[in-house]
Amino acid sequence: MRIMPIVTAVGLSALLFACVEYGKPPEKTTGAHDYNDYCGACHGPSGKGDGEVAAGLDKKPANLTTLAARNKGVFPTTKVMAQIWGYAGKKGRGVMPDFAPLLAGEAVPYDGGDGIATPTPIRLVELAEYLKTLQLP
Repeated sequence: MRIMPIVTAVGLSALLFACVEYGKPPEKTTGAHDYNDYCGACHGPSGKGDGEVAAGLDKKPANLTTLAARNKGVFPTTKVMAQIWGYAGKKGRGVMPDFAPLLAGEAVPYDGGDGIATPTPIRLVELAEYLKTLQLP
């Protein structure tokens, strides 16, 4: 009977598929992707603080499209990154989630505007760079 070779072939095919599926590298993320996944529900798709859960929060989320305008036309990169990362001194007292697990991983040299390239988690850099694209003229 030739059933054993067929069963073996099917089993090996399933095993190969599982290895390929589970062994593939993690999905490439971008600042826009992370913004949509982690910020958009509160800050809204365009960053104006009008996300779908914003109305249910005690404090209205910030309008992220005016960050540069509120800082004399300069995007406050270091301040924004500190707020996201949790170094702004309000962690645990505000409603911003803890982004530390999201931002752990590869670091790249990044100048947040102070002229000093500092090792910074790549996803934090990508998120800050994406927020710059949301600024109103």
